[in-house]
Amino acid sequence: MAKVLLAGESWVSATIDHKGYDPFPHTQVQIGCAQLLEVLRADGHDVTHLRSHDVAEFFPLTREELDVYDVVLLSDIGANTLLLPPQVFDQGRPAPNRLHLLRDWVRDGGGLMMAGGYLSFQGFGAKANYAGTAVEEVLPVTIHRWDDRVESPQGVQGTLTGTDHPVVAGLDETWPILLGYQELVATADATVLAEVEGHPLLAVRTVGAGRTLAFASDISPHWAPQEFMDWDGYGTLFSQAMTWLAADDSDEVA
Repeated sequence: MAKVLLAGESWVSATIDHKGYDPFPHTQVQIGCAQLLEVLRADGHDVTHLRSHDVAEFFPLTREELDVYDVVLLSDIGANTLLLPPQVFDQGRPAPNRLHLLRDWVRDGGGLMMAGGYLSFQGFGAKANYAGTAVEEVLPVTIHRWDDRVESPQGVQGTLTGTDHPVVAGLDETWPILLGYQELVATADATVLAEVEGHPLLAVRTVGAGRTLAFASDISPHWAPQEFMDWDGYGTLFSQAMTWLAADDSDEVA
Protein backbone atom coordinates (compact mmCIF):
# COMPACT_ATOMS: atom_id res chain seq x y z
CA MET A 1 0.00 0.00 0.00
CA ALA A 2 1.00 3.64 -0.38
CA LYS A 3 3.02 5.84 1.94
CA VAL A 4 1.12 9.13 1.70
CA LEU A 5 1.80 12.71 2.83
CA LEU A 6 -1.46 14.66 3.10
CA ALA A 7 -0.69 18.38 3.36
CA GLY A 8 -3.43 20.84 4.33
CA GLU A 9 -7.10 20.20 5.08
CA SER A 10 -7.08 21.97 8.46
CA TRP A 11 -7.66 25.50 9.69
CA VAL A 12 -7.51 27.57 12.87
CA SER A 13 -10.75 29.28 13.94
CA ALA A 14 -10.44 32.39 16.13
CA THR A 15 -13.65 33.28 17.97
CA ILE A 16 -14.73 35.83 20.56
CA ASP A 17 -17.71 34.85 22.69
CA HIS A 18 -19.51 37.81 24.27
CA LYS A 19 -21.28 37.03 27.55
CA GLY A 20 -22.78 40.27 28.71
CA TYR A 21 -19.93 42.65 29.51
CA ASP A 22 -17.25 40.01 29.23
CA PRO A 23 -15.67 38.76 25.99
CA PHE A 24 -13.84 35.43 25.86
CA PRO A 25 -11.48 34.97 22.88
CA HIS A 26 -10.47 31.44 21.99
CA THR A 27 -8.98 29.50 19.08
CA GLN A 28 -9.44 25.97 17.87
CA VAL A 29 -7.74 23.81 15.27
CA GLN A 30 -10.29 22.23 12.92
CA ILE A 31 -9.46 19.06 10.95
CA GLY A 32 -11.39 18.47 7.75
CA CYS A 33 -9.87 15.17 6.67
CA ALA A 34 -10.58 12.92 9.66
CA GLN A 35 -12.87 10.61 7.69
CA LEU A 36 -10.48 10.39 4.75
CA LEU A 37 -7.60 9.52 7.07
CA GLU A 38 -9.74 6.82 8.67
CA VAL A 39 -10.72 5.11 5.42
CA LEU A 40 -7.24 5.28 3.90
CA ARG A 41 -5.61 3.84 7.00
CA ALA A 42 -8.28 1.15 7.23
CA ASP A 43 -7.25 0.05 3.73
CA GLY A 44 -3.62 -0.23 4.81
CA HIS A 45 -2.23 3.07 3.52
CA ASP A 46 0.41 4.71 5.71
CA VAL A 47 -0.77 8.34 5.88
CA THR A 48 1.02 11.26 7.52
CA HIS A 49 -1.16 14.35 7.96
CA LEU A 50 0.72 17.65 7.92
CA ARG A 51 -1.72 20.28 9.17
CA SER A 52 -1.95 23.54 7.25
CA HIS A 53 -0.23 25.64 9.92
CA ASP A 54 2.73 23.22 9.88
CA VAL A 55 3.17 22.97 6.11
CA ALA A 56 5.37 26.05 5.64
CA GLU A 57 7.88 24.79 8.20
CA PHE A 58 7.75 21.03 7.88
CA PHE A 59 6.80 20.11 4.28
CA PRO A 60 9.82 18.45 2.64
CA LEU A 61 12.45 20.89 1.39
CA THR A 62 14.76 18.30 -0.16
CA ARG A 63 14.43 15.42 -2.56
CA GLU A 64 15.62 13.01 0.14
CA GLU A 65 12.80 14.11 2.45
CA LEU A 66 10.21 13.85 -0.32
CA ASP A 67 11.43 10.43 -1.45
CA VAL A 68 10.19 8.98 1.85
CA TYR A 69 6.66 9.12 0.37
CA ASP A 70 4.97 7.44 -2.58
CA VAL A 71 2.16 10.00 -2.85
CA VAL A 72 1.67 13.65 -1.90
CA LEU A 73 -1.92 14.80 -1.54
CA LEU A 74 -2.42 18.59 -1.52
CA SER A 75 -5.84 19.56 -0.18
CA ASP A 76 -6.94 23.09 0.61
CA ILE A 77 -3.43 24.47 1.01
CA GLY A 78 -2.34 27.41 -1.14
CA ALA A 79 0.85 27.79 -3.15
CA ASN A 80 2.17 30.55 -0.87
CA THR A 81 2.39 28.18 2.10
CA LEU A 82 4.66 25.89 0.09
CA LEU A 83 6.68 28.73 -1.42
CA LEU A 84 7.41 30.60 1.82
CA PRO A 85 9.16 28.51 4.50
CA PRO A 86 10.24 30.44 7.61
CA GLN A 87 13.78 30.99 6.34
CA VAL A 88 12.34 32.92 3.39
CA PHE A 89 9.37 34.70 4.98
CA ASP A 90 10.91 35.45 8.39
CA GLN A 91 14.63 35.58 7.70
CA GLY A 92 14.86 36.72 4.08
CA ARG A 93 17.07 33.79 3.14
CA PRO A 94 16.84 31.62 -0.01
CA ALA A 95 15.34 28.13 0.13
CA PRO A 96 14.35 25.44 -2.40
CA ASN A 97 11.23 26.10 -4.45
CA ARG A 98 8.94 23.29 -3.30
CA LEU A 99 6.65 23.64 -6.31
CA HIS A 100 9.65 22.90 -8.55
CA LEU A 101 10.64 20.09 -6.19
CA LEU A 102 7.20 18.47 -6.51
CA ARG A 103 7.22 18.77 -10.31
CA ASP A 104 10.62 17.15 -10.66
CA TRP A 105 9.77 14.45 -8.11
CA VAL A 106 6.63 13.55 -10.08
CA ARG A 107 8.54 13.33 -13.35
CA ASP A 108 10.98 10.94 -11.69
CA GLY A 109 8.24 8.63 -10.41
CA GLY A 110 6.28 10.32 -7.61
CA GLY A 111 2.50 10.43 -7.31
CA LEU A 112 0.71 13.77 -6.79
CA MET A 113 -2.98 14.41 -6.11
CA MET A 114 -4.70 17.74 -5.66
CA ALA A 115 -8.20 17.80 -4.17
CA GLY A 116 -10.50 20.78 -4.59
CA GLY A 117 -11.36 23.40 -2.01
CA TYR A 118 -11.14 27.08 -1.16
CA LEU A 119 -7.32 26.99 -1.27
CA SER A 120 -6.86 24.44 -4.05
CA PHE A 121 -6.20 24.95 -7.76
CA GLN A 122 -6.90 28.72 -8.04
CA GLY A 123 -9.43 28.91 -5.24
CA PHE A 124 -11.29 31.62 -3.36
CA GLY A 125 -10.35 35.02 -4.75
CA ALA A 126 -7.62 33.22 -6.75
CA LYS A 127 -5.64 33.00 -3.48
CA ALA A 128 -4.56 29.37 -3.87
CA ASN A 129 -2.70 30.58 -6.97
CA TYR A 130 -1.42 27.37 -8.56
CA ALA A 131 -2.12 28.62 -12.09
CA GLY A 132 1.11 29.04 -14.02
CA THR A 133 3.20 27.18 -11.45
CA ALA A 134 5.42 24.13 -11.72
CA VAL A 135 2.71 22.08 -9.99
CA GLU A 136 0.22 22.94 -12.74
CA GLU A 137 2.78 21.69 -15.28
CA VAL A 138 2.33 18.12 -14.06
CA LEU A 139 -1.35 18.10 -13.08
CA PRO A 140 -3.88 16.59 -15.52
CA VAL A 141 -5.74 19.91 -15.66
CA THR A 142 -5.18 23.50 -16.71
CA ILE A 143 -6.12 26.01 -14.00
CA HIS A 144 -7.92 29.28 -14.71
CA ARG A 145 -6.23 32.45 -13.43
CA TRP A 146 -9.39 33.65 -11.68
CA ASP A 147 -11.54 32.37 -8.82
CA ASP A 148 -12.45 28.97 -10.24
CA ARG A 149 -15.06 27.86 -7.66
CA VAL A 150 -18.51 26.75 -8.74
CA GLU A 151 -20.72 26.84 -5.65
CA SER A 152 -23.61 24.40 -6.10
CA PRO A 153 -25.83 24.53 -2.98
CA GLN A 154 -28.57 22.68 -4.85
CA GLY A 155 -26.30 19.65 -5.18
CA VAL A 156 -24.69 18.35 -8.37
CA GLN A 157 -23.74 14.77 -9.19
CA GLY A 158 -20.59 13.39 -10.67
CA THR A 159 -20.86 10.72 -13.34
CA LEU A 160 -18.30 8.31 -14.70
CA THR A 161 -17.20 8.84 -18.30
CA GLY A 162 -17.16 5.10 -18.98
CA THR A 163 -13.38 4.87 -19.17
CA ASP A 164 -12.04 1.66 -17.64
CA HIS A 165 -9.41 2.59 -15.06
CA PRO A 166 -8.25 1.15 -11.71
CA VAL A 167 -9.03 4.40 -9.85
CA VAL A 168 -12.77 4.06 -10.57
CA ALA A 169 -13.08 0.26 -10.67
CA GLY A 170 -16.31 -0.92 -9.06
CA LEU A 171 -17.76 2.56 -8.51
CA ASP A 172 -21.35 3.59 -9.25
CA GLU A 173 -21.88 5.33 -12.57
CA THR A 174 -23.62 8.25 -10.84
CA TRP A 175 -22.26 9.57 -7.54
CA PRO A 176 -23.97 11.18 -4.53
CA ILE A 177 -24.35 14.95 -4.54
CA LEU A 178 -21.52 17.43 -4.18
CA LEU A 179 -22.08 21.06 -3.19
CA GLY A 180 -19.41 22.63 -5.34
CA TYR A 181 -16.28 22.08 -7.39
CA GLN A 182 -13.47 23.82 -9.25
CA GLU A 183 -13.97 24.55 -12.95
CA LEU A 184 -10.94 22.99 -14.61
CA VAL A 185 -9.84 22.10 -18.15
CA ALA A 186 -8.32 18.69 -18.85
CA THR A 187 -4.90 18.69 -20.50
CA ALA A 188 -4.59 17.07 -23.91
CA ASP A 189 -2.86 13.99 -22.49
CA ALA A 190 -5.12 13.57 -19.43
CA THR A 191 -7.74 10.86 -18.98
CA VAL A 192 -11.01 12.19 -17.57
CA LEU A 193 -12.65 9.50 -15.43
CA ALA A 194 -15.62 11.47 -14.06
CA GLU A 195 -17.40 14.70 -14.95
CA VAL A 196 -19.70 17.18 -13.23
CA GLU A 197 -21.90 19.48 -15.31
CA GLY A 198 -19.68 18.85 -18.34
CA HIS A 199 -16.45 19.72 -16.51
CA PRO A 200 -13.69 17.34 -15.34
CA LEU A 201 -14.37 16.07 -11.82
CA LEU A 202 -11.70 13.36 -11.73
CA ALA A 203 -8.76 13.29 -14.13
CA VAL A 204 -5.48 11.38 -14.21
CA ARG A 205 -2.24 11.72 -16.12
CA THR A 206 1.10 9.99 -16.53
CA VAL A 207 4.01 12.46 -16.46
CA GLY A 208 7.40 10.99 -17.17
CA ALA A 209 7.77 8.10 -14.71
CA GLY A 210 5.17 9.58 -12.34
CA ARG A 211 1.42 9.97 -12.06
CA THR A 212 -0.95 12.77 -11.11
CA LEU A 213 -4.63 13.02 -10.23
CA ALA A 214 -6.97 15.99 -9.90
CA PHE A 215 -10.25 15.75 -7.99
CA ALA A 216 -12.14 18.97 -8.60
CA SER A 217 -14.35 18.79 -5.52
CA ASP A 218 -13.58 18.42 -1.82
CA ILE A 219 -12.83 15.39 0.32
CA SER A 220 -14.69 16.99 3.27
CA PRO A 221 -17.50 19.51 3.96
CA HIS A 222 -18.77 21.83 2.77
CA TRP A 223 -18.47 20.67 -0.85
CA ALA A 224 -18.45 17.02 0.21
CA PRO A 225 -21.68 16.59 2.19
CA GLN A 226 -22.46 13.63 4.38
CA GLU A 227 -24.25 11.88 1.51
CA PHE A 228 -20.96 11.76 -0.40
CA MET A 229 -18.78 10.87 2.57
CA ASP A 230 -21.13 8.08 3.72
CA TRP A 231 -21.19 6.58 0.21
CA ASP A 232 -19.49 3.19 -0.01
CA GLY A 233 -17.55 4.52 -2.97
CA TYR A 234 -15.92 7.33 -0.95
CA GLY A 235 -13.28 5.13 0.63
CA THR A 236 -12.98 2.96 -2.47
CA LEU A 237 -12.34 5.94 -4.73
CA PHE A 238 -9.61 7.56 -2.67
CA SER A 239 -7.96 4.32 -1.61
CA GLN A 240 -7.74 3.18 -5.24
CA ALA A 241 -6.42 6.63 -6.15
CA MET A 242 -3.57 6.28 -3.65
CA THR A 243 -2.74 2.79 -4.91
CA TRP A 244 -2.65 3.91 -8.54
CA LEU A 245 -0.61 7.03 -7.81
CA ALA A 246 1.95 5.00 -5.85
CA ALA A 247 2.53 2.54 -8.69
CA ASP A 248 5.36 3.05 -11.14
CA ASP A 249 5.29 3.05 -14.92
CA SER A 250 6.39 -0.58 -15.07
CA ASP A 251 2.96 -1.73 -13.82
CA GLU A 252 0.63 -3.37 -16.27
CA VAL A 253 -2.07 -0.67 -16.14
CA ALA A 254 -0.83 2.93 -16.57
